[in-house]
Amino acid sequence: MAKHKVHYEFPMHCLSEILYEYLATAEGLSEWFADEVTEKGDDFFFSWGGGPAEKATLIRYKPEGFVRFRWEEDEGTKNFFEMTIVIDDITEDLALNITDFCEEGDEQENALYWENLIENLRIKLGAA
Repeated sequence: MAKHKVHYEFPMHCLSEILYEYLATAEGLSEWFADEVTEKGDDFFFSWGGGPAEKATLIRYKPEGFVRFRWEEDEGTKNFFEMTIVIDDITEDLALNITDFCEEGDEQENALYWENLIENLRIKLGAA
């Protein structure tokens, strides 16, 4: 079954430079996204609960702007997940925008997954 694109926006109360480190480095991602993250070039290996590592490749990025990963299982597709830092031009409020792909009917579960991850990130940042 083909996956379709979903978007989420999460207000964040932190500096963009600090947030980017939590999105783009193995050390930062292991603080909130997965139990263990290792990095080999553009390949990141994520593991949870001592299970086998899942590979995602960093396919695009802009320093202090965004990171885009593609899971190994999605190679050969247009599927990815992207975390983008957005700063409002007028209010200077910072938000983290998430773009992901999920299967039809899994939207609510996927949204809850990201909400929980972002809550963990906010706690690590001291921005909860």
